[in-house]
Amino acid sequence: MRSLTFGFSPCPNDTFAFHALVHGLVDAPFEVEPMLLDIEELNRRARSGALELTKLSFGAFGRVGDRYRLLRSGAALGRGVGPLVVARDALELEGARVAIPGRETTAFLLFRLAYPQHGEVVERRYDEIVDAVAAGEVEAGLIIHESRFTYADHGLVAVADLGEWWERETALPVPLAGICARADLDDATVAAAEATIRASVEYAFAHPEASREYVRAHAQELSEEVCRAHIELYVNRFSLDLGDEGVAAVNRLVAGAAAV
Repeated sequence: MRSLTFGFSPCPNDTFAFHALVHGLVDAPFEVEPMLLDIEELNRRARSGALELTKLSFGAFGRVGDRYRLLRSGAALGRGVGPLVVARDALELEGARVAIPGRETTAFLLFRLAYPQHGEVVERRYDEIVDAVAAGEVEAGLIIHESRFTYADHGLVAVADLGEWWERETALPVPLAGICARADLDDATVAAAEATIRASVEYAFAHPEASREYVRAHAQELSEEVCRAHIELYVNRFSLDLGDEGVAAVNRLVAGAAAV
């Protein structure tokens, strides 16, 4: 049976959604070789088309659109899911020194759209940003993934919600990341990949406890409560299919990327 490389993040939403596919619990005409990497590393690898199937920030999609095509299933997109900017105290962001989780992330694109006159930015791995802000290494941090559930435990406050900003400006859900197939894959393989990823998400919804150990194995120090909240927020109806609303949101964001 053919094997395809499949890159996704070790975050609970991805391990929950793709557990069934990785473990052969849904029918597929191929096997997958999972590559669990930070989203910004996946964005970088997409430049050279390193992976056949990969999660990709929509903020980076415009730069590699000739190498990959977007699948309708497996996306992280929704309302109330946008990245936050956090700080030790309230502050003006225009001149602040801000830690970001990568220049190709959707979070940074949203930040640039909302704050075109932003100050200096410093790239840090997403799970290091809260500590960097708390320690005073930067004035503010742009947080994604599970950090939105834990930043308050470090004495930080939210000074901007970029999801709220996007929804107010566009009336569309926030498109964060999607699953893409490399452009050299044939149409039949791409269609099979899209159907199988949808089946994996459907299996996750139908058997929510099946992936528990897999999720915990990759969730580092996250509590059960944080894992559950993370999954409930980021795995939703758009993960099954982008739908017309999701496609419109992606197109709007990609157009915004071309303008900044």
